[in-house]
Amino acid sequence: MVPRLSVLDQSPVGAGFTPADALRASVDLAQAAEEWGFVRYWVAEHHGSPGFAGSAPEVLAAVLLARTGRMRVGTGGVLLPRYSPVKVAEVFGVLASLYPDRVDLGLGRAGGPAHDFPERVRALRVLLGMDGAEPEAGEGAQVPPVPPRMWLLGAGGRSAALAGELGTDYAFAHFLDPRPARESLAAYRTAFAGRVGRPAPGGVLAVRVVTAESEDRAEALAHSVLLWRSRKDLGEDLPLPTPEEAVGHRWTSLEVQRAAVRRASLVWGTPEQVARRLAALAGEHGVDEIMVNTLTCDPRDRLASYRLLAEVSAAGLLPAPADV
Repeated sequence: MVPRLSVLDQSPVGAGFTPADALRASVDLAQAAEEWGFVRYWVAEHHGSPGFAGSAPEVLAAVLLARTGRMRVGTGGVLLPRYSPVKVAEVFGVLASLYPDRVDLGLGRAGGPAHDFPERVRALRVLLGMDGAEPEAGEGAQVPPVPPRMWLLGAGGRSAALAGELGTDYAFAHFLDPRPARESLAAYRTAFAGRVGRPAPGGVLAVRVVTAESEDRAEALAHSVLLWRSRKDLGEDLPLPTPEEAVGHRWTSLEVQRAAVRRASLVWGTPEQVARRLAALAGEHGVDEIMVNTLTCDPRDRLASYRLLAEVSAAGLLPAPADV
């Protein structure tokens, strides 16, 4: 079965491009992704990184909601430890009121001390009127007619179990570390079934992907990602290098070691090869949706990668059902 495809956009900044270029490319990609049949589009939150431009996902999500018409749009995710739950509820209450049944609120526990993350999530659910709860008068958030759909994001078991306990949705960051994926998704499903009394929606797998018309070009693009990620792991946070720079780069032994580790979290090849691998990953993990995260130096390569993947997976990219 071909899984449904979604987009996780980190607004990557490539060498020779500016953050403004990256943000405009995100708008272009969102509009194209809707046309190509992707079911949802999330924008990420990063701060102080030369390689990522998206520091205010709620602002970018608002722009993308205005520039698209059907696709679900949201955050992947808001770093909740940085913010007051009341403020997050106010922002997403407004978005959900303006764009009912189209807003996804993805939450991450990074960005600050996370000891009270579960309490913050629970408070946010009350403020948004989820689970039938009514916020107390004067708490500052207006409950939208249709609350946003809440997702917890994670790369381990804590957020997975919490998502299940709360009966909310869950997305696993395979692109960060694929090893805990099965265990985390199992923890989510077990906790969800215990809380809700029915099987969990299944969860979503967020996978880093790059594809191109030829294997050689796909490999060059993959080398760019691996060089960028290896440098980042070693404390050198830079914009994404060009494929030409990556192919001609004289890799240090430490970079080679880090690239070897990161290869497991990157899927690349021709569209047909990538589509088969994504279908296999979906089957292995029991999910029916893959959230594709693609990083390239040049936004045109990224746009082409998503287009090629959409074309080869067209049989599985039907209009999104009501429960997405």
